[in-house]
Amino acid sequence: MPYPKHILNTEIEYLKGVGPARGAVLKKYLEIFTFSDLLNYFPFRYVDRSRIYQISEIDSDAAYIQVKGVVTSIAEVGSGKGKRLIARIKDNSGSMELVWFKGQKWIKKILQVGYEFLAFGKPTRFKSSYNMVHPEIELFAERDERKAQVKFQPVYSSSEKAVAKGLDSKGIFKLQIELHSKLSEKIPEILPAALIHQFKLISRDEAYRIIHFPADLAEVEKARNRLKFEELFILQYELLKYKQHRKNYYKGHVFSTVGDHFNKFYQDVLPFELTNAQKKVIKEIRLDMKSGKQMNRLLQGDVGSGKTIVALMSMLIAIDNGFQALIIAPTEILANQHFQNIGILKTHLGVNVGLLTGSSKTAVRKQIDEDLRSGELHILIGTHALLEEKVVFKNLGLAVIDEQHRFGVAQRARLWAKSATPPHVLVMTATPIPRTLAMTFYGDLDVSVIDEMPPGRKEIITRHYFEKSRLAVQGSIKKIIKQGMQVYIVYPLIQESEKLDYQNLMDGYDIISRDFPRPEYQLGIVHGKMKSEDKELEMARFKKGELHILVSTTVIEVGVDVPNATAMVIESAERFGLSQLHQLRGRVGRGGNQSYCILMTGNKLTHEARTRMETMVSTNDGFKIAEVDLNLRGPGDLAGTQQSGLINFRIANLATDHSILKAARLAASYLIDSDPELGKEENKNLRIFLSDQAKNQFDWSSIS
Repeated sequence: MPYPKHILNTEIEYLKGVGPARGAVLKKYLEIFTFSDLLNYFPFRYVDRSRIYQISEIDSDAAYIQVKGVVTSIAEVGSGKGKRLIARIKDNSGSMELVWFKGQKWIKKILQVGYEFLAFGKPTRFKSSYNMVHPEIELFAERDERKAQVKFQPVYSSSEKAVAKGLDSKGIFKLQIELHSKLSEKIPEILPAALIHQFKLISRDEAYRIIHFPADLAEVEKARNRLKFEELFILQYELLKYKQHRKNYYKGHVFSTVGDHFNKFYQDVLPFELTNAQKKVIKEIRLDMKSGKQMNRLLQGDVGSGKTIVALMSMLIAIDNGFQALIIAPTEILANQHFQNIGILKTHLGVNVGLLTGSSKTAVRKQIDEDLRSGELHILIGTHALLEEKVVFKNLGLAVIDEQHRFGVAQRARLWAKSATPPHVLVMTATPIPRTLAMTFYGDLDVSVIDEMPPGRKEIITRHYFEKSRLAVQGSIKKIIKQGMQVYIVYPLIQESEKLDYQNLMDGYDIISRDFPRPEYQLGIVHGKMKSEDKELEMARFKKGELHILVSTTVIEVGVDVPNATAMVIESAERFGLSQLHQLRGRVGRGGNQSYCILMTGNKLTHEARTRMETMVSTNDGFKIAEVDLNLRGPGDLAGTQQSGLINFRIANLATDHSILKAARLAASYLIDSDPELGKEENKNLRIFLSDQAKNQFDWSSIS
């Protein structure tokens, strides 16, 4: 049977050795609120305590080791901040010093000359002998039998405030011993026996006991695999269950017709042949929108793969069925670009397209409002302004969200209120997402991927230069400009140092102005502090070819499309993440000419920064880049979004646990199909567990 609530749900301060003061620290700094949280506070590594070394065996390469010896002397040395306690211990092979700079008062109460002690720590060489600084010590004759049985000491993460309360790794381990002494009964199983057998998992009870008190490291791996599987299984079960609920209970507009607008555009207006990947994705969207269920689909595609055309043709299907559509973009620059590109529909198809942003004049807003309510406006393009309550549609049928991660959950939810029947939703992202992340953060969405670039696109050549090559880079830029092409020069913008970055941008602009003097070269500048109309003016001048060089911050990261711009220089490239570097690079290579991306860095690079530069130079494949980024940084900040940090795993790691995640999703899918309500006896414990956890679970419906 499941745990009685009075055990694992007990507040942590009621565990022996904790109390109110330590309990407050555990809650605030380590997020350990209950016995259950402590049980699930896992070690991140282990040190070998299976062997007691002779002092003479210690060498300079030794990691954490254990020695046993008699204390021969204890002395306080120095004064003030340099004051330290030194004890010398001796075995039959030699002697060494144990040194403490902190906690001396407590250590003096324990140490006794003439008694045999165990000392555990990392030895360091000082002059001709070894010592240990801040070792763990224990009177050998009174050693804790439970600890003595532990061959591999677990190491737990902590914090400065927790350590100050005696809750370092050793202190946390003591609490684990105390907790497990209370768990006299086996930790009950929550996974069905069939799944445990199918995936060759050890029991839940074994896993928890081994993870905290392992006999060998092979055992630890089995325990970690079991606990990772359980964590990922529960996550995937919740996601898939929500997805099933949405499909069963949320009805959608039925778009039964592919009519004149779609066919005329495809046959007469579209200036190029769709790729096979685009055709496949349009078919998937088409099937969704005629199914009678609300579509909730993620459209992934690398920079320049043609997502916007897919979205446009999806909107034409909505119009052919008598509905309106909207496309919401994260910036005015991108919204304006969509408006310019989609505006051609008015001429060719008689489709009315409107633009609504924060800069729209009152008269424009009033006309848009009238046309939306009457149904005369077929497509509305805009920024966050579209989410305002006063923006009312006659019959909104499809909402396209561009660069989804830039919109908050509450903001996206407002779209649902604009139609009695929720509109179909197509979420687009140009940040390629590794499969493991897509299965997790977008696990309740249907996923389509455009994995094929339009024909005729030349691969962008990326090169990395250090500052010493500045003159050669300037020469290359001048050569590109003489060929009639244009160049972006991008400076980093990190919010925490906005003033400093603004100054760097302006200093850079001054230097570039001297190196590329007027009237031979025409320069423009775009940054976040400019008024919207000024940014638009500069971008328009660049797009028309009136400017040779556009100096910018990352405001041009998303969506700006200037086919004649064939080179991008990214200054201080080491300050950018891989995802952002790839997004920026995607601003060039939009035409038929060979394009270049130049990464400028300082001479001293960290290992990670060097890996990022090497990755950018070696591949243009956004999905490969995303995998490297995931391995470098983990999932917490892959897309530079808050959303990527929503799920806080205790033991699973999306960067490394691909196969476990895949197996867990397969198992969750099978269980939902075979026993949707978990009514079978073998699934009873899982049903009770999920019910108990429900109040603490993440609201999966917010990922949309």
